Amino acid sequence: MATSKENGSKETATGNAQKSGQPAKRGFAAMDQNQQREIASKGGQAAHQKGTAHEFDSEEARRAGQKGGEAVSRNRAHMADIGRKGGESRQSAQRAAAAAMADKGNRQSSKDS
Repeated sequence: MATSKENGSKETATGNAQKSGQPAKRGFAAMDQNQQREIASKGGQAAHQKGTAHEFDSEEARRAGQKGGEAVSRNRAHMADIGRKGGESRQSAQRAAAAAMADKGNRQSSKDS
């Protein structure tokens, strides 16, 4: 084990990682993303070949989406925030369209002169 003799304290390599607030990554989490994807893909293929893979039908997918929508809509603050953002976006689009129409009108009147 790597220890630090400075300050008279004994810190291991894993102790340093834990003190920084993040535990040392091990196993699947320590692999790079491509390697994780490759392993997960093999697992999915094996499940399909074995016949144990789960496949959503349209009705099951609809129920899952409905359940998720109900869960999200219970959070009133979140829904209000979504509505506010949508209103801001629509208002911005309307202002931009009005400005474009005004600019187009100014160009035509200057050509007529």
